[in-house]
Amino acid sequence: MEERKTFKDYCKEAKKRLKTGFWQDYREKLAREIVLAKEAGVSESKVKDFYTAKVSGEIRRSGNAEEDFYLKVKSILDTEGEIPDAIGRLTDKAYYQTLSYEEKQRYNLELSEKYLKAVERYRRESALSFAR
Repeated sequence: MEERKTFKDYCKEAKKRLKTGFWQDYREKLAREIVLAKEAGVSESKVKDFYTAKVSGEIRRSGNAEEDFYLKVKSILDTEGEIPDAIGRLTDKAYYQTLSYEEKQRYNLELSEKYLKAVERYRRESALSFAR
């Protein structure tokens, strides 16, 4: 179950971002990416929208579980592309065996939703892969 953050926790995280230079790094990286985008003929607004969504996602993510899942999906997509048994490969088999029929259905739906979100993120990031 997901831990609920307090307002104080959010404030601490924001202060940490300010102290570590998170926003300065973001501005510098965005400026570099915009230059590369212009050279590649990609719209500047597309790059800004992409990085806005990326940073918002980084800030919103509460833990590394979501990022770990994305990295698994990215690995599959990089090596094999979209495959029909992706959900099966991403399933935690030991946990799955402990579930009732209804819980298995819910687990499959939630896993499918997470997978689709990860694929969408992968496509967005791949569309702007000119800078890598």
